[in-house]
Amino acid sequence: MLVSAKEMLNKARDGKYAVGQFNINNLEWTKAILLTAQECNSPVILGVSEGAGKYMCGYKTVVGMVNGMIESLGITVPVALHLDHGSYDGAKACIEAGFSSVMFDGSHYPIEENVAKTTELVNICNELGLSIEAEVGSIGGEEDGVVGAGECADPDECKMISDLGVTMLAAGIGNIHGKYPENWAGLSFETLAAVKDKVGDMPLVLHGGTGIPEDMIKKAISLGVAKINVNTECQLAFAAATREYVEAGKDLQGKGFDPRKLLAPGFEAIKATVKEKMELFGSIDKA
Repeated sequence: MLVSAKEMLNKARDGKYAVGQFNINNLEWTKAILLTAQECNSPVILGVSEGAGKYMCGYKTVVGMVNGMIESLGITVPVALHLDHGSYDGAKACIEAGFSSVMFDGSHYPIEENVAKTTELVNICNELGLSIEAEVGSIGGEEDGVVGAGECADPDECKMISDLGVTMLAAGIGNIHGKYPENWAGLSFETLAAVKDKVGDMPLVLHGGTGIPEDMIKKAISLGVAKINVNTECQLAFAAATREYVEAGKDLQGKGFDPRKLLAPGFEAIKATVKEKMELFGSIDKA
């Protein structure tokens, strides 16, 4: 049974740990993340970008797969199914399909329009008991064709959006999606502290969790980050394990070409990556 992310994030904020959002791309991803969360007794957020939703044949297919797995795998830890970087229309479509949480990324709109659209979605989510994430200041890197340079959010704009009643806020603090370039300046903890000062108890979200050094992750959590998004790292781990299997010629031995065998090393690599992150974020045994 899917739950809103509200309770798990409030608990994380109070307990000074963070819940991982791990993006799903197919059945293997979903199964690996759900099983790891159960084994680690950790709450978890499954993230779905609009591109991944399309790839997996639409949001209803995703909801059906996730609900079916929770039941058949006997998953008892809290699981939220969350739209990542959603458009206004995407958020509405996911609400209709049965997601338990959505992100509306209005960061590219003028602030007035971001406020108006966020307000409308907050009202719908509150009525249905869903959680909603908003974003201020674009996150750098590329995600589904949206490219940002890792800007830092304006703390006053953050307050304006958090006051609308969103569940959690993604504020740009110099973080980016994908692999970090060598000349990356690091996270701006000044911005994070200033945002925290303005928004008070609002759980904050750190996007682009892949490649941020562990000490920075821990510091961000101590400053109010309660949700950290991971996607690229699982993709890299899956690809590396699959490459190794094929390069070792294992797909040519016996029935090694069977997708259940071919994808097994990648599946295990995702599990190992997710567990490592849950340890780092401090969410193990917090279900």
